[in-house]
This record gives sequence, C-alpha cells and structure tokens, in this order.
Amino acid sequence: QVQLVESGGGLVQPGGSLRLSCAASGFTLDYFAIGWFRQAPGKEREGVSCISSSDGSTFYADSVKGRFTISRDNAKNTVYLQMNSLEPEDTAVYYCAVDYGVKVKTTPQEYGYWGQGTQVIVSS
Repeated sequence: QVQLVESGGGLVQPGGSLRLSCAASGFTLDYFAIGWFRQAPGKEREGVSCISSSDGSTFYADSVKGRFTISRDNAKNTVYLQMNSLEPEDTAVYYCAVDYGVKVKTTPQEYGYWGQGTQVIVSS
C-alpha cells in the first residue's frame, strides 16, 4: 500500500523558512519521480518542484527558483522541500506526489499517488 505523509507546514513570517518532508511507505522511492505541488484557495494545483528518480534532474516553478530546494534521501525514503525567503504568495496547501518513472514529471496529471497535504501560511 503506497502511502505518502507530508509534514513541516505551519505559520511563518515573510522572509522565513520551512522545510517540508514527505515520508513514503509501502514502496521505495528509488524508482519514482517525485513532485511537490501546491494549491491556494480558489486556484488550480500547480507544480512547485520536481525531481527525477535517475540523475537527480530537477524542475522549479519560476516563482520559487532560487528560494526552494527539492531533495530526496532514498535511504530514509523521504523527500524534502526546503523553502527559504517565504512570501505571502507561497501560502497554500502543499502536496507531495510520486509516480513510477525516471524522468522529471511536472504536471499533476502525471502523478498517481498523492499525500494528504500540509498547510503553509506566510503572514505577519
């Protein structure tokens, strides 16, 4: 049974940092592409950052480039999203997603397994 559990969300002031974690169980991440997505109220789910299962290729949305970093620790079966210099516009529910394959997958439709999400609120 594939299960993804996100953690690390919360309330942070503008300019602050958070690290989101996504712990996988029921399978090993080694052969799965991984993505972080977010959805703000009234908006569509958007890709934030993705990483391949093979060579570590990554994708970042323009809005988070230089501020967010995705990483994976296959030994811990966990994926991380380090978020720095947070802005109010980053407020959303953040989801991790995985799907079998080696290449970077950047759209929600490419992912078959999703976590339950973790809320991030950036506000003073």
